[in-house]
Amino acid sequence: MRRVALVIGLVFAAFLVVRAVVELITFPYSDPSSYEHDWGGPSMVGVLLVHCLPGVLAAAAIVLVVRRYRSDARER
Repeated sequence: MRRVALVIGLVFAAFLVVRAVVELITFPYSDPSSYEHDWGGPSMVGVLLVHCLPGVLAAAAIVLVVRRYRSDARER
């Protein structure tokens, strides 16, 4: 059961990371009117924080989980 929860969590975290990368690539930096009513708006920094911060935190969580899993495997 724990392994299933881990896989589901990693898939969700990978989704958040991919979503953050796509947001950075497709973000309309030159058109403030396109993101002024988005979450975190009207500033570009706020919008990027709201849309990309979950991906950054998920990437950090993935790194921590993988490191812990590898250290547990080495101890066995």
